[in-house]
Amino acid sequence: MPRRLRVEFAGAVYHVMARGNERREIFRDDRDRERFLETVTEAVGQFGLRLHAYCLMPNHYHLLLGTPRGNLSRAMGWLQTTTTARFNARHRRRGHLFQGRYKAQVVEADAYARWLVEYVHLNPVRPRQRSGRIARERQKELRAYRWSSHLDYAGRRRSGAEWLCLDWLAYWGRNRREAQRAYREAMQRWFGQQVNNPWEQLRGAIVLGGEDLYQRVRAVAEQKGDLEAARWTHGEETGSMRQRVRRLVANEEDDRVKLWARIRLGGERGVELGREHGYADSSGVTQAVKRLETRATRDKVIAKKLEQLRKLSKVND
Repeated sequence: MPRRLRVEFAGAVYHVMARGNERREIFRDDRDRERFLETVTEAVGQFGLRLHAYCLMPNHYHLLLGTPRGNLSRAMGWLQTTTTARFNARHRRRGHLFQGRYKAQVVEADAYARWLVEYVHLNPVRPRQRSGRIARERQKELRAYRWSSHLDYAGRRRSGAEWLCLDWLAYWGRNRREAQRAYREAMQRWFGQQVNNPWEQLRGAIVLGGEDLYQRVRAVAEQKGDLEAARWTHGEETGSMRQRVRRLVANEEDDRVKLWARIRLGGERGVELGREHGYADSSGVTQAVKRLETRATRDKVIAKKLEQLRKLSKVND
């Protein structure tokens, strides 16, 4: 698998996420979580970052970061290396803590800050199945969750201003009290509802924003030379194909066909689709796809449908 494209420029804003190696836990207890936030605090000071929001989960974390110096790679390299060294020393272990490199999407804050902050903060209570609704009874669980910036945005915890930047509260209101109230109301409205996934709107596989930001990121990639330009082109093609396939099967009633198309034609990952469709892990998705392909060898109707999807997916929009 090619390395993910890295686009950096002064003032860029990112959503950053990293998972534990083999999807294992990266936080075994509260001390691990506290130590990670201490390390993040050091990174904010050392690299001049602006941490707008965060959420720690057992086997992954989310950060919404601003980079006034355009130095995401250096900052994240230091953060993950230092976190791994400290975790290994504490638990007397060796080896990788994280699953490869972190993921990072460039974000247009004015258009997506509210949605992303709410989406990230809802991580502890979102259902495993992405199409499911958040249970109303989980509101207390979110109010009690200490390991995200939700309580800071809601005004229920005194924030350490030296490392958590709450400037984005302005997207909910003109003054802090009004914004905190509006934020709490917005979060409450999600309960009983399905959470829309912002990553379905990615452009070029890494840009969550409008045309101006998209073109700026593209220009930065092209300036880095042939390799980065090739990665950008690959990302564009991958993102375009995924969107095309999703449109093709949007009205398909057979979930098995939807899974097959998005895996085989769209190149989506089984892990992500498994959660969306309620499978325990990616193996369930893999088996469902294989069973459909086996059935297609003796069912002409299914075989014809799969062949039509193959042809349509190759037709330019």
